[in-house]
Amino acid sequence: MAPDAEALMRSRYAAFVLDELDYLLDTWHASTRPSSLEANAPGMKWLGLQVRRHERQDADHATVEFVARSRHNGQASRLHEVSRFVREDGRWFYVDGDFVQKSR
Repeated sequence: MAPDAEALMRSRYAAFVLDELDYLLDTWHASTRPSSLEANAPGMKWLGLQVRRHERQDADHATVEFVARSRHNGQASRLHEVSRFVREDGRWFYVDGDFVQKSR
């Protein structure tokens, strides 16, 4: 069990890399959890995770800003998101997130 939202974010990233879809669904809050997830597309390679910020709003709510880098069939990509997490019964869950637009 993740001790805080940042640790859960890091474990979820590892689950994305390894296509551990059951873990991703299990750590997604029931209020926003999709019914299913698709595995990584063939040719997808995750390159790294940078956690930029972890803030607790109170004992049971936190945000994590991160950048995840990937490459798909030679095309580089970055996912920059501020994610919201909630803790229920002592367990952290991913709720949702807002994508951060790339500044020009």
